[in-house]
Amino acid sequence: MWSKAASILALASVAVAQSKGFNYGSTNADGRCRGPDDFVHFFNEAKSLPGAPGFNTARLYTSIQCGTPDYPISAFQAAIDTNTTLLVGLWASAGRDVIENELKALLRAARELGPAFTDKVMGISVGSEDLYRSSPQGVANKAGAGATGAEIEGYIARVKDQIRGTGLESKPIGHVDTWTAWVLPENRGVAKAVSWLGHNSFPYFENTRPNAIDEAQANFYAAVGQTESVSDGKPVWITETGWPRLGPKSGSAVASLENSKRYWQEVGCSLFGARNTFWYTLKDANVAQTDISFAITPPQNNTPFFDLTCHK
Repeated sequence: MWSKAASILALASVAVAQSKGFNYGSTNADGRCRGPDDFVHFFNEAKSLPGAPGFNTARLYTSIQCGTPDYPISAFQAAIDTNTTLLVGLWASAGRDVIENELKALLRAARELGPAFTDKVMGISVGSEDLYRSSPQGVANKAGAGATGAEIEGYIARVKDQIRGTGLESKPIGHVDTWTAWVLPENRGVAKAVSWLGHNSFPYFENTRPNAIDEAQANFYAAVGQTESVSDGKPVWITETGWPRLGPKSGSAVASLENSKRYWQEVGCSLFGARNTFWYTLKDANVAQTDISFAITPPQNNTPFFDLTCHK
């Protein structure tokens, strides 16, 4: 029989693992900067999705409002207005000056918005796939500018120092990357420096091995296992995953509405409520991905492309 203390701890673990949400960039699909009305609209849509309500957490890539050098992103106020929990992001692939501007925006929000904002923050992510982009694999794939493990470690230390004495001091700091980057020996210091590891995983893109939809669930959890192998027992949060409904063939993987739905059922539904999970994505907004769609709803409304109900 469980003790009362054990029961409380178990319930606390379940509560912590309940967070589920989507990823949100700072621009819309047409490149227009997202403003407060945009974020309020999207956050409310996510919370009331037909068949899958309760997506009340948002992961952000940056803390800077699009079109400004260091002003807080309007998603912060939108989170207050819609009672949305935030995984705050700091962009870390543009050098130290940009990290300093990210911190200015974040600290200004903490100072000016106060507990109404800081109480909504579940964690802070210092970077997103920076290690992958700087890795041999990322360079070969022309993934763009990244950051080394040593640089990310330095940024994490800087963030910890700057949030000391603020309402953000107790927030767990992590980093988001691919399993292929996490397992590299030169990145072990990053894994040691964080409180949680963010895992981005898209079996659709992993075309160096059999990656048809039939293998997707097994490939996804094998990738998670790789990240967990270097986590030293720290929690691994699923920060990006999904399957496109439209797009080119990738190895054996086919982008289709049927496969997008199956991936949601087999992978998404196994994660929701079990791990902190951020699906990719509610609306298409990546201006670099014009030939592929991961969105589960169209730009104009909140009607999902397929049934989102998790069938046990």
